[in-house]
Amino acid sequence: MTTILLCLLITALIPYGLAFWASAERRQAFGKIDNHHPRQQYANLTGRGARLWAAQQNAWEALGLFTAAVVAVGLTGTTGALVVLASVIFVLARIGHALCYALDLATPRSIIFIVAFIAVLFMFATAIF
Repeated sequence: MTTILLCLLITALIPYGLAFWASAERRQAFGKIDNHHPRQQYANLTGRGARLWAAQQNAWEALGLFTAAVVAVGLTGTTGALVVLASVIFVLARIGHALCYALDLATPRSIIFIVAFIAVLFMFATAIF
């Protein structure tokens, strides 16, 4: 379960890393960071900054589903090698997803999204069945 929990921690940190990266893009685009209205400033980003902001939002959404899967396997005690592998695949896919977002690689990003989704569904299936 240690590896799975480490994967959960990494997954939880991905949105923060994307936020810092997007903030650098925001500073570059606008010359300063408006900390009074950051979401409005993010909404005005274009290009990589806008993609990083979208990637951060997507990462938060994925975190919820992965957290639920980790809880499911933890509650049922199904922490075998395949579940651990699925959690590692999920994390690697989510990192790849974020990088594809930043680099504007739409098709690989979608494929990687599906890989991560299948990995988390596998975790649920293992816990349920």
